[in-house]
Amino acid sequence: MANMGSRKHLKRYKAPKSWPIHPKEKTWTVKPAAGPHAIEDSLSLMVVVRDVLKIADNSREAKTIINSGDILIDGKVKKDYKYPVGLMDIITIPKNETSYRVLLDNKNRLTLLKINNNDADEKLSKIVNKTTIKGGKIQYNLHDGRNLLTDGDYKVGDVLSLKLPEQEVQNSFKLEEGATVLVTGGKHTGEIGKISEIIISKTSNPNTVIIENNKKENFLTLKDYAFVIGGEKPVIDLLEVNQWILWIK
Repeated sequence: MANMGSRKHLKRYKAPKSWPIHPKEKTWTVKPAAGPHAIEDSLSLMVVVRDVLKIADNSREAKTIINSGDILIDGKVKKDYKYPVGLMDIITIPKNETSYRVLLDNKNRLTLLKINNNDADEKLSKIVNKTTIKGGKIQYNLHDGRNLLTDGDYKVGDVLSLKLPEQEVQNSFKLEEGATVLVTGGKHTGEIGKISEIIISKTSNPNTVIIENNKKENFLTLKDYAFVIGGEKPVIDLLEVNQWILWIK
């Protein structure tokens, strides 16, 4: 990927492929600030409001909407137009009574899926690391930059269902055989399936998983790419949810 430097703006043709913007419509776009998601895995709030949701015709209108506090991310008002919005984040616009979940399509592009407002107070967050801190407590580091102290016993790769905006753990889903997952990297990005086997490498090579998709086809991908979204079936709406429902009936 091209070097994006430290500028606030970025030439569109240098933007990560995960950004759903046309490289030739305009010269510049807004680069996300450092925050809970990596730059290549997120969109600036400006891009979300102006280019994806298209509720503003230009940057000035988008800044006015954002500065007025009309946009909530994970239940909290965000007024920084460079704020990074990434996978599984919940975007809510109270004035329009609309909510969206950030997902990945099968071309590895960040995509917004409109969801029921009743589902906007719940978010799935993946555990990417855990550390023992002073007092022997376990701190779980989540994919969206959160650090969570909880009494639960979870492993790296498990996914927590958090109540928003309180960040209370409502449920958890283990990364295990039989779990329903969304693939978040590689050539199978955006596909949904069930883990049929977890392969632990005995060398320095990364661990992998075998996933069965909705066509009953098996494919191999990195274990790190498997984002658990439920047990027997998904607990959230997804881009391919209708195909999945046809499969499990």
